[in-house]
Amino acid sequence: MHPKKEPTRPIPAGPRPNGPRLLLPGAALTLAGLLVSGCTSGPSSSSTASTSTASPSPSGSAIPPGNGGLQLQEDYQRVISNVLPSVVQITTPNGLGSGIVYDTKGNIVTNAHVVGAAQTFAVSLANSTKTLDATLVASYPESDLAVIRLASPPDGLRPAAFGDSTKVEVGQITLAMGSPLGLSSSVTQGIVSATGRTVTEPRSPGAPGATIGNMVQTSAAINPGNSGGALVNLNSQVIGINTLAAVDQETNGGAAQGIGFAIPAATVTNIADQLIKQGKVTNSGRAALGITARTYFNSKFQPAGAVVVSTTQGGPAAAAGLQVGDVITKLGDTDINSLGALTTALASLQPGGKVTVTFVRDGQRKTADVTLGTLES
Repeated sequence: MHPKKEPTRPIPAGPRPNGPRLLLPGAALTLAGLLVSGCTSGPSSSSTASTSTASPSPSGSAIPPGNGGLQLQEDYQRVISNVLPSVVQITTPNGLGSGIVYDTKGNIVTNAHVVGAAQTFAVSLANSTKTLDATLVASYPESDLAVIRLASPPDGLRPAAFGDSTKVEVGQITLAMGSPLGLSSSVTQGIVSATGRTVTEPRSPGAPGATIGNMVQTSAAINPGNSGGALVNLNSQVIGINTLAAVDQETNGGAAQGIGFAIPAATVTNIADQLIKQGKVTNSGRAALGITARTYFNSKFQPAGAVVVSTTQGGPAAAAGLQVGDVITKLGDTDINSLGALTTALASLQPGGKVTVTFVRDGQRKTADVTLGTLES
């Protein structure tokens, strides 16, 4: 799924004097009183949210016209029968989440914030009450994805089929499958509410506050325990991994109805393949400047940019002439007033693309044209 072409105006997530706001791309979109929340169920989990997905499209649904509600019901039941056996419950020392069977070798893809710092897990298959042992293959918190592997994969393990998330369309019907609140093998339905969203996760134990681009927004109900589960179209294809929901701070963390987010299938398969084959990510598909930076504060102690702390030798920024101490104030047409804003702006861009970086050096405003590199682990 490719991000929309309109400029991104980042809105920092998390508590602010005028209420938390959700970070989204495109025209300035402020969801007053909303905060995105990871969906791992556990002792510290207290937030819920719901999402909904879309009306059928040529890419994702196959409802014959004129057959009414009974045909739609039969389609739901068919999809559930096809996909639910591929969705598992994952239990860790700190809580539980969901996962998707990736292959017959026992690899299971899930969210990095589901596995946290754990190395071993108990996995429950949808069609069994017996738990299976699993260990961590690798985790990539930058995209909030991880792979674990069953120690003894059972016969008949059914991998999920992943669809082409670049063809996901607003209005497409979807089903969300997982273990909300520990209720294994649960299914909710909705529509694709939007595509190309850029969302910043809150920082918490096991959730590093990653900024993730190209997410699918859905209205299918996503609650704690759904993280790592499947967002599925009516062709029985996984189009995303359920990852985040929105909570309403004005109602003390109650559900913000109809707002949830899933990492698109294209990102999931790209990262999972690398974690399984290499144990790390060398091609994230995410744009990078090749720098480390921190938020820059002006003389009034207000955030006013992202100051370069170091550059990668021969990397994109260094090749374009950026130096340590330069304060980045704009990326393309997007104003940058913090490290978070810079990360968000980069999440909506693609490696290999060119962008004009505006920065301040020794009090002088300068620009440099940078060919973006790829974020690595």
